[in-house]
Amino acid sequence: MPSPAAPSPPGNLTEPSDLAWRVIGLVNLYRLIVSSGLLILTRFPGPRASFGTNSATEPLVICGAYFLAGVTLVLLRRSIWPSLRVLAVTHVAVDAVAISAILWASGGVASGLGILLVLPIGAMALLAENRDAFFMAAIAALAVLLQELALQLGGEVSANDYVTAGVLGTVLFLVALSVRPLANRLRESEALVRRQEVDLANLAQLSQYIVQHLRESLLVVDAQDRIRLINESAAAVLGESLAVPDALLGEVAPRLLYLLATWRQGNAADPAGGGTLAAADGARLIQPQFASLSGGFAGPVLVFLEDTSLLAEKVQQSKLASLGRLSASIAHEIRNPVGAMSHASQLLAESPTLGPEDKRLTEIIRSNGDRVSRIIENVLEFSRRGTSKPTRLSLVPWLAAFREEFCATLLLPAERVHIHAAGDGPAEESLEVLVDPLQLQQVVWNLCQNALTHGGAGDGDGSIELRYGRIASTARPFLEVADRGPGIDTEDGEHIFEPFFTNSPQGTGLGLFLARELAQRNGATLLHEARSGGGSVFRIVFSDPIRWEA
Repeated sequence: MPSPAAPSPPGNLTEPSDLAWRVIGLVNLYRLIVSSGLLILTRFPGPRASFGTNSATEPLVICGAYFLAGVTLVLLRRSIWPSLRVLAVTHVAVDAVAISAILWASGGVASGLGILLVLPIGAMALLAENRDAFFMAAIAALAVLLQELALQLGGEVSANDYVTAGVLGTVLFLVALSVRPLANRLRESEALVRRQEVDLANLAQLSQYIVQHLRESLLVVDAQDRIRLINESAAAVLGESLAVPDALLGEVAPRLLYLLATWRQGNAADPAGGGTLAAADGARLIQPQFASLSGGFAGPVLVFLEDTSLLAEKVQQSKLASLGRLSASIAHEIRNPVGAMSHASQLLAESPTLGPEDKRLTEIIRSNGDRVSRIIENVLEFSRRGTSKPTRLSLVPWLAAFREEFCATLLLPAERVHIHAAGDGPAEESLEVLVDPLQLQQVVWNLCQNALTHGGAGDGDGSIELRYGRIASTARPFLEVADRGPGIDTEDGEHIFEPFFTNSPQGTGLGLFLARELAQRNGATLLHEARSGGGSVFRIVFSDPIRWEA
């Protein structure tokens, strides 16, 4: 992980700092104001001040040159300077020469304009070392003295002017000396700020590295439902081509946006929002967790995306152990009594002395006994099932054979079950899956049986569609069982795969639970989603073909 360059130590004048550029910018502004102000004075009508007493033309030329020099230094502010020392000495030399020329044109130091040198010398002394500060003060004092000598050659100076020039030079040295403590403190403060900037930059880079390489998937969504931050793991879950910063969450994962909106509407007690979504590869179920970053539902939200497969596997093992122990008890303690009650109710129903009411009661006993027997059979079948034996299976011929057997068993016309490729692309007749054929038949039979039972209750004709294809992003094969029934309520959609959950008085609540468990045994995932236009779609996403040879 690259780190920013270390800050220069105090006193290092190799490269100007931001503080130095700010000071130089103020001096440039001062230079332009002074030169332009003196230019205005040269053209000011009325009684003349001490400025420009020697000539009317020379002050105009000198101030114009001083202004042009100031503009040039502004244009060359960050261009040609090899070091801060050269930059500071150049600025002092320009000011010393220009202001000394202005003094010469105004009759010497007696004009009082020498005070204009105090600010440039003091400002540059803030940026220089001790000896450089005195050197710059010496340049200015020498320039003042030289202009006095030039005036003396012209016979326009008195002995008192030399004393004044000496006092001005002393003042310039005192200014350079007095700003040294302030310069040291400013340099120390700047060095501290630089170190803090480096520390903050390192921390920012470290934080970015940690966030991007976390095994946990996380992203930050702002109040406008745009992705502001997303790490690599979360991008892989939602789809790397779409899940990028500044993308709309609704375009990347509409289901996640729905869960987030539900959570924002006040379900703060449930950080998960009470729902799951399918990953972009279609083979994983993701449980989102929401945490507000602003203390309210409307602000930015931190979203954790948890892959439920590992947790589900642990829970599943616990369920298997519990069901295994339960099945033994059922076999010995429940199955025989229930069978006896069912048989007794059948014999009782054959009695000629029973009235209609009594026969209805015996029918209730018999039907509920049969229901309990089906539950027992499902649990026993679940507990007896051994490990899966996946083999390569050509899916399209298998589906044709399955339809023939399914329709023949249930006495259905073949037109009730349609087999076709999903989407508008060409059918892949050679599509292969890696699965246990017996367990796949049990899963698909269960799904088709449910579609047949509930598909005719809606506006559809009770037909079943078996659609096959590949997921575009991962090339994983899938099989869909779709119907046009009334569909499944959103609230129930999160519970349909739980054991013993059912809304049907005749159902056991174990069919879909067993179907998903069988799919997971074969490295596949069973998902449900509402069908556009009404109905349900159950999708089996098979194992990744890339890993078949592993």
